[in-house]
Amino acid sequence: MQPTAHLDTFARDHLPPPELWPTVEFTTPELRFPERLNAAAALLDDAIAVHGAERPAIRTPAGETWSYGDLRKRAHQVAEVLTTDLGLVPGNRVLLRSPNTPWAVAAWLGVVLAGGVVVTTMAALRAREVAPILDKARISLALVDHRFLDEVEGLGVSVVPVGGATTVDLTVRCTARPGEFRAVDTAADDVVLLAPTSGSTGVPKLCAHFHRDLLAIDATFGRGVLGLRPDDLVACTAPFAFTFGLGMLVVFPLRAGACMFLTESATPTRLADLIEQHGVSVLATAPTAYRQILKAGEIGRLAGLRAAVSAGEHIPQAVWEQVRDELGLRIVDGIGATELLHIFVSAPEADTRPGATGRAVPGYRATILGPDGEELPAGAEGRLAVIGPVGCRYLDDDRQRHYVQNGWNVTGDTFVQDADGYFHYRSRTDNMIVSSGYNIGGPEVEAAIDSHPDVVESAVVAEPSPERGAIVSAFVVLRDGLDGTPEKAREIQDHVKQQLAPYKYPRSVRFRESLPRNPSGKIQHFVLREHVTAGSTADREEIA
Repeated sequence: MQPTAHLDTFARDHLPPPELWPTVEFTTPELRFPERLNAAAALLDDAIAVHGAERPAIRTPAGETWSYGDLRKRAHQVAEVLTTDLGLVPGNRVLLRSPNTPWAVAAWLGVVLAGGVVVTTMAALRAREVAPILDKARISLALVDHRFLDEVEGLGVSVVPVGGATTVDLTVRCTARPGEFRAVDTAADDVVLLAPTSGSTGVPKLCAHFHRDLLAIDATFGRGVLGLRPDDLVACTAPFAFTFGLGMLVVFPLRAGACMFLTESATPTRLADLIEQHGVSVLATAPTAYRQILKAGEIGRLAGLRAAVSAGEHIPQAVWEQVRDELGLRIVDGIGATELLHIFVSAPEADTRPGATGRAVPGYRATILGPDGEELPAGAEGRLAVIGPVGCRYLDDDRQRHYVQNGWNVTGDTFVQDADGYFHYRSRTDNMIVSSGYNIGGPEVEAAIDSHPDVVESAVVAEPSPERGAIVSAFVVLRDGLDGTPEKAREIQDHVKQQLAPYKYPRSVRFRESLPRNPSGKIQHFVLREHVTAGSTADREEIA
């Protein structure tokens, strides 16, 4: 590793031991980066040098527009406030909690310019979900959208509101700063972000990524598959807290001189309206959104798109084919992971094949591993494994040993590779529930359900859903004398929503006198998965 610019070396000090790192390869000319690199400075300054400061960088549905010059100035103002007013030193971790807004982009870039390490979380997360992230990353400063302060205040972190009108608000403080900050001369392999992912157990993992990694995902998927143009207007429904959203809305547009279209939230049909109204040319979202737009008869509103990306979960072939038949648009499917920052298996639109996710993106190698770690031949089902210019580095976490095996990043997905090198999705190999593109750890939901005073125990599994791919399905045992009614199901659902981000609540609740167990007393989740996979709904109390 290169000499660090971090004065606070916590992140580097808590990377996995070198022998547990994945193999990293830089196999194309685009992946050869300088030893000293500040990703935010590169994203902003390179774009302005090529495309000019007046080009639009950000647009919103409300009509707000920021140029590249505006974005650079405000990001530099944020860096000035962080270092001068708030005492940030390079290497400090900063929590960023906000929906997708222009100031969230400026704040993210400002932290990076100042040599900080960004830890971005969704605004929907509750205090019990945020607290372990703050603790594990040793975070003392949080930049929080002024509308989402409640779940962070009182957690022992200094909170700076963003987007409000008070004198302590970040945006107000920025007005007193000239907006010319000298970017910290970070090493290309200094940690720049810690991306939280709950994993299948619900215990948060923090994926550490370097400055060079942010440019690497553009040099691979961004240029090799997506191919944004300077005149593109790009929309993505994923929040910045998801590295898929960070890449699609920040990294790729800035590297291409394109414009990001930021929506804080929108139903799929509202999204279709916005795409048509504002002339969005590139859309990235989960299969659920495409499916719901089709179902609502609104697919014609996407006729102006020149490119569409689907990620977060496998897109059903029928949905892919219907979009192709109605719009002549071949959706670019892809699989990525927080551990590898972005998409590593995909295909350009012209090379897509119905039912296939794609091939290894240029700059990556991918293979199928058998149960003993051996590489399997074409046609054999096994675990997807990847090597490329980025890889998994969990911050101080023993689960590194499971994700990285013999240098391969082993994703937790079962695939088959055909003779032409295309990968075909089969299933998850762990307890992760993937619903509408969101990864949900079953044990985390179980713990929230079990905290209800009327619940003795629970078990959570994924239940197939034609609308969402899968939903969280809960099997619940109540205290003696209580009946499992629809009213009780709704009460439990509301209880979970108060404990966890609302997208994690169980949409299906089934009541049981007991749960199936093996001779050692362990709950047999596979029995419950077989039950819901068989399509039995007779005992399901409610889906909301």
